[in-house]
Amino acid sequence: MSLETMFDVAGKSVLVTGAAYGLGRAYAEIMASQGANVTLLDINGDQLDRTLGELRDSGLRGQVTGAVVDVTDRAALAEAFEAIAERQSGLDVVFANAGVDAGPGFLTPEGRRNPDGQIDALDDAHWDKVIGINLTSIYNTMKLAARHMKAQGRGGSIIATSSIAAFYADGIVGTPYMPAKAGVSHLVKQLAMELGRYQIRVNAICPGPFITNIAGGRMANVEDRQAFIRWSCLGRVAETDEIKPLALYLASQASGYVTGAQMVIDGGLILRPAQEID
Repeated sequence: MSLETMFDVAGKSVLVTGAAYGLGRAYAEIMASQGANVTLLDINGDQLDRTLGELRDSGLRGQVTGAVVDVTDRAALAEAFEAIAERQSGLDVVFANAGVDAGPGFLTPEGRRNPDGQIDALDDAHWDKVIGINLTSIYNTMKLAARHMKAQGRGGSIIATSSIAAFYADGIVGTPYMPAKAGVSHLVKQLAMELGRYQIRVNAICPGPFITNIAGGRMANVEDRQAFIRWSCLGRVAETDEIKPLALYLASQASGYVTGAQMVIDGGLILRPAQEID
């Protein structure tokens, strides 16, 4: 098999949740640019329309369509899956990506205590929202993806957006975010073990700090951004284009023997490199 063939996704049926901006948009864009037919799901209809218009105007090889869906609404999500599978003759690749930031943690980027982020002050509704979107909606999406792919009998690739937050604790990140992403990573391993016999591969992308619009663009905050830059081996945060090659790899036969993997892409931030003095 040639390198070109290994990465070929032309004609594949792809679904991406949380696709109106950020990493979800990057996933959709790389897949459509390589000839896949991609459906973008997002709760933000205005932003979704703008994104679809921009993608179509960019001359992508594949077709892009979209639908406004709340990924925490199981019935609506199931209806969307049914419609997409019927329109695109099945589903080959599903990116379970929708998510929200959990806001500030119990520490500020400078290391001071943040009263609002401490566990005894944490708003229960905020906890429920973050867990509901960042973990339960991933479960909803992966469950439906498995159901359709098993029925089709041709295998497939399910890719969940987890985070390096799944692997370590961080005081400046909102507390609900950490167990949500740890749950996503463990769910990926569990489902990879279950679905392998059907040739359905299940993997996680675990990003570090990327410049996205999540939580209104947290990386636009100078203090937050500088904290992540200090912890990065490469001394910077990433642009969303930098995640595209990894997404294409996991969606294509280039990763045909990869399942249950946690693919970290974080500029070495998880290593928390020692601070040097020039």
